[in-house]
Amino acid sequence: MVTLLGTADSLLRVIEQGFPAADIHVRGNEVTATGARAEVALVQRLFTEMMLVLRTGQPLTEDSVERSIAMLRGAAEDPDSPAPSKVFTANILSNRGRTIRPKTLNQQRYVDAIDKHTIVFGLGPAGTGKTYLAMAKAVQALQAKEVNRIILTRPAVEAGERLGFLPGTLYEKIDPYLRPLYDALHDMMDPDSIPRLMAAGTIEVAPLAYMRGRTLNDAFIILDEAQNTSPEQMKMFLTRLGFNSRVVVTGDTSQIDLPGGTRSGLKVVQDILADVPDIHFSVLTSTDVVRHKLVGRIVDAYERWDAKQEAEENSSPARKPAQRRGSRAPRQSHRTES
Repeated sequence: MVTLLGTADSLLRVIEQGFPAADIHVRGNEVTATGARAEVALVQRLFTEMMLVLRTGQPLTEDSVERSIAMLRGAAEDPDSPAPSKVFTANILSNRGRTIRPKTLNQQRYVDAIDKHTIVFGLGPAGTGKTYLAMAKAVQALQAKEVNRIILTRPAVEAGERLGFLPGTLYEKIDPYLRPLYDALHDMMDPDSIPRLMAAGTIEVAPLAYMRGRTLNDAFIILDEAQNTSPEQMKMFLTRLGFNSRVVVTGDTSQIDLPGGTRSGLKVVQDILADVPDIHFSVLTSTDVVRHKLVGRIVDAYERWDAKQEAEENSSPARKPAQRRGSRAPRQSHRTES
């Protein structure tokens, strides 16, 4: 019961906050819930799911209990959605005592889509695990010998800063753009093996421009920060697909760093490929953010602000162009006909 309810009943308090309409009491090893039939049924289902997770040896946290409650409430609208116990025990990769697994329902659907489709687009705000889970699936596929190599790529677009002419070799110049991919690799593999695999070409981390003219066979290919590709670059990348390869494209269309007037290839491709078989679009939202709770709230706040700005722009009447100061109005010509 201590493990189930948490230290100092911390998990129990989360459950009580998640079901304010139900009255939950714990006496000894017995839990009772009183309230509306539907709410009590959800409470019962939640405790059952928590017990299933604990029996696998996985710990329960306040965050995982909150997400379990959200999953169970969402299951009322989608009966085919997987149970919380299945999501929290679906291990993708284990390395140095650390296990990588999906933490939300949409993340589980995203991971399942990668298994079922050749090309998957992971769309969502920062912190939703789009790239991290894709890289975990890539490492898993490499270790299972489903592919012969992993190719990680990003467009080298400055995020608002002017980096200028950086010193060093070509790889040192582009390293800042690719550093997040290296960091994720070090979480998932033995750091000592990464240089060896990169030297052998088994793992390749390169800017998007390096993909032109290639055909990528027997590979797991990830395009990160795809919102910073042009439509032409997106087409170029997708047509690199070779035999026995898989592609995951990740991006956040709310954080586009392209020069003004340039369309995002990630936005355009959703209209072009929406109905093409074996291509799947997975959408993650602020509820799937697995960083600090404030990150999800920040994402929501920015979305509300963007919606408000767009509404104000659409509702404001079109202004007539102001006449230049000092300029004269054109004279009207008068003609008399005899």
